[in-house]
Amino acid sequence: MFENIIGQAAANQLGEDLRSGRLAPSMLFFGPPASGKGSAGLELARALSCEDGAAAWNCPCPACARHRYLLHPDLLILGPRPFSAEIAASSAALAREPDSPAGFILFIRSVRKLLARFSPVLWEDDPRLGKLNSLLQSLEEDLDDFEILARDAAAGIRPGNGGAAENGAGRTASEDAGKLCASVLKNALRLEGEGLGETIPIARIRRAAYWSRLAPSGRRKTLLIENADRMQEGARNSLLKLLEEPPETISIVLTAPRREAILPTLLSRLRPYRFLKRNEDRELEVIRRVFRDKTPSPGDAGSLSVGAYLDGFLPQPDEKLRPLAAFFASSLARAALVAFKKKGLNEIPGPLASLGKYCAPIAEAAGFGRLLRAGDILPAVLAASGNFEGPSFPRFLRLVLSQVREALKEETGSPLYIAYNDIWRKYTAEAEAASGVWNQSPALALESLFYRLREGMVSAAAGLRPEKL
Repeated sequence: MFENIIGQAAANQLGEDLRSGRLAPSMLFFGPPASGKGSAGLELARALSCEDGAAAWNCPCPACARHRYLLHPDLLILGPRPFSAEIAASSAALAREPDSPAGFILFIRSVRKLLARFSPVLWEDDPRLGKLNSLLQSLEEDLDDFEILARDAAAGIRPGNGGAAENGAGRTASEDAGKLCASVLKNALRLEGEGLGETIPIARIRRAAYWSRLAPSGRRKTLLIENADRMQEGARNSLLKLLEEPPETISIVLTAPRREAILPTLLSRLRPYRFLKRNEDRELEVIRRVFRDKTPSPGDAGSLSVGAYLDGFLPQPDEKLRPLAAFFASSLARAALVAFKKKGLNEIPGPLASLGKYCAPIAEAAGFGRLLRAGDILPAVLAASGNFEGPSFPRFLRLVLSQVREALKEETGSPLYIAYNDIWRKYTAEAEAASGVWNQSPALALESLFYRLREGMVSAAAGLRPEKL
């Protein structure tokens, strides 16, 4: 029980609470990304359903077998989070050890985590599901074939030349697995980009609440809501009703990056478990044990972490998006400065100067030149990002905001400091919502963001007297 949750005392506490009968009906797992919160939630669900009671990872009971493949009907998962990097990393792990049953399970689970977000339980009567059905069907068919290979690997079936399992066409099982992995990853990227938003709408919580009140098929149900801090206001109110009177047959687990990210009215009904940032040795252990990688590369900051390791598998990793975000911010600063001077105001606002001073060297070191016109800047950003292939646009916006915050730190005493921070935070959040909630293309959302930020910065600065700049 919880033996796969490495380096987290919270997992040990969960095990003790479960064995002693002190487990709370509703819990909050909070901590940094890639710290094991979601995995602990899934393990808790398996332990609560286990027919044997001990809930060892290799428990042979039917309930544990279904939970290992994330197919148990008493588990419901929702909430926005990235999936493509984990799926790609799991595919690479299987390629390193093609005969490993654990590698097959790792890959299948990584895909099932994504597919779980599209459960008919959560999407009933949602017209958007029809547009995604072909992708969902393709993924399910590929996983069905994949599970046959997984069963063969678990049974040790390896006939054929050189000890490798061969199919009727003369291909080895590892070749079939590699082909299926590539197909799954391609469709998963599309599904993640087209079907997942960045918030949790009220309809999902209402459907989850209805499901929670139905009788379990086994011992107990588990509702896992990841990144619960991204719930829309109506969704939070709907969840509060469920937390106030939870059914006796369900355990509810919320995850969030910080405890303070959850509203106090919700937090008062949750038992918190804190997941800490692991040290580098523990992070390396996770990478080696889970992803079978004995020689992982350090992250872009020179330190090793699970998050940085997974990021390296993305089609648009943060290492590539970060200088692009700096290019966008510095280009905006220059465009705003030109517009500012056209108004006859020659005093350069301190925050505007700091923004260019901080971001321009980062962009230029990555080979991005100086551009002023939106007609040049926006196509350059889209081309460098591959039109934000996969779900990379929200990460790009967050990296932009992070760069701006760092740039403006030197301007805390300026009257424009608060105004500029508010402008960037507001408009980037709206661009993220336009893309993630309203399905606007990243190109249109980025264009709107550019002009709104430029005009917002100019207007805020022009509204102050020159001596105040």
